Amino acid sequence: MEIALIAFLAFVIDCIIGDPNSKYHPVALMGKLIDILDKLLRKDNATEPTKLVCGFILVAILLCFSYGITYGIITLLDIFNCPSWLNIFIQAVILSFMISPKSLAKAGKDIYDELINHNLDEARKKVNYIVSRDANRMNEQDITRATVETVAENIVDGIISPLFYFFIGGLPLAVLYRMSNTMDAMIGYKNDKYLYFGRTAARIDDVLNFIPARITGLLLIIVAFYSKLNAKGALKMMMRDAKKHPSPNGGYTEATVAGALDIRLGGINYYFGRQSFRAYMGEAINELNARHIQQTIKLMYNVSTLFLIIMCIGYIVITKYQELSL
Repeated sequence: MEIALIAFLAFVIDCIIGDPNSKYHPVALMGKLIDILDKLLRKDNATEPTKLVCGFILVAILLCFSYGITYGIITLLDIFNCPSWLNIFIQAVILSFMISPKSLAKAGKDIYDELINHNLDEARKKVNYIVSRDANRMNEQDITRATVETVAENIVDGIISPLFYFFIGGLPLAVLYRMSNTMDAMIGYKNDKYLYFGRTAARIDDVLNFIPARITGLLLIIVAFYSKLNAKGALKMMMRDAKKHPSPNGGYTEATVAGALDIRLGGINYYFGRQSFRAYMGEAINELNARHIQQTIKLMYNVSTLFLIIMCIGYIVITKYQELSL
């Protein structure tokens, strides 16, 4: 019962307060640790096998550290006989740092507001906060597409995956997941600098997101049905287009959202002046516009809530069954 209460409380805390903009935020501290080890272990003149080994060592150290320190905090709470309500609250606060529904929604809404007010220059500036694409040549449709793709993909990374691992392994596993995802965001690039050194971080993140991404895709279809969106289209696009995404997991949310909203995602992007094409997902039945950002944010909240309800009920039922069996 405590696990379900912690998860629910963490979600409520984040939805109300959001992530504090502080250098002492746990994820910011994770980033600093990653940066320190990156500088210590990565040598640009090293051989490819050496880079792979050093990258593996970085991942092993940080995953063990993140799990161990969180496990230590929980153990200390037990050793000092922390009151149950305080134990629940402390764990909920820590877990709230591992998820980011409000931050994700705010990023999308800020861009939506600028588009609605026809402030394309400001919208371009704000979309640069969430994507690495060249925004200076983006029109309203390009900005909308970038925002919808980002919000859709981050439903998994920013909400479902950390909660999923919390339910199956408690707070230490949720923190371990967030460390893995942060490593992927910082060093999991396919460029000359990180192609080998960051490969382990990228692969671990892919593995950890494999199940949550597919669960999220299925939940999006259910939410689309109850929201009177195109649930059949969501299922069709997930089955048809999800594997077109360069990530083994990102397509399961992006393609499904595209199908639910009858829009087409993917297409031409520019990175540092160079053109790049991402496979199309979905069909352009509706022309992309700012309201699709709002709809994607609503889908994000509804899917997150549905996932929490299902996991909480499932956890309570399993716990009660185990108690009766004993």
